Amino acid sequence: MEKFITGWYVMYTKPRHEKKVRKQLELLEINAYLPTVKTLSISSSNRRKYIDMPLLPSYVFVNLKNGQSYFDSLAIKGSLSYVKSDKQIARINDVIIDAIKLMFHAGKKDMEVSSEFIEQGKKLCIVQGVFAGFCCEVIRHNGKLKMLVRLDLWRRNILIDVPSDCLVPTS
Repeated sequence: MEKFITGWYVMYTKPRHEKKVRKQLELLEINAYLPTVKTLSISSSNRRKYIDMPLLPSYVFVNLKNGQSYFDSLAIKGSLSYVKSDKQIARINDVIIDAIKLMFHAGKKDMEVSSEFIEQGKKLCIVQGVFAGFCCEVIRHNGKLKMLVRLDLWRRNILIDVPSDCLVPTS
């Protein structure tokens, strides 16, 4: 690793090890973020309960401060590697992390993750509500107006409902 750039990166973990890896990162005093969504789980005995599942299975967002934290994080049991782009670990823009955190802190229960290809939509700015001041891409998905956050590294999209009266065209 030549010149290390501080920021958010995405760690790839073993399946179902995301929470364990996040906990170990926190014990090493490495800032980690694992967005989760409540999902209905039905066991073989027809018992139903809601459990927290990772929004992006097998991925944990990690805020690395230096090269040592990079190597320390890879030594954690359950971690596999960091997502790479052009043979370099891919840095995630802080704006994307902030947008995801904001969606979760706003308590959006109508959020979904989609792996299907979604055509680019109209760029708009949000003028009301929790997301006021953010620009987004707006599309129609399943007949509803949705705000779209693209996560190109994983070929995933985060979609949430947005009232149309909260949106104005970008200038």
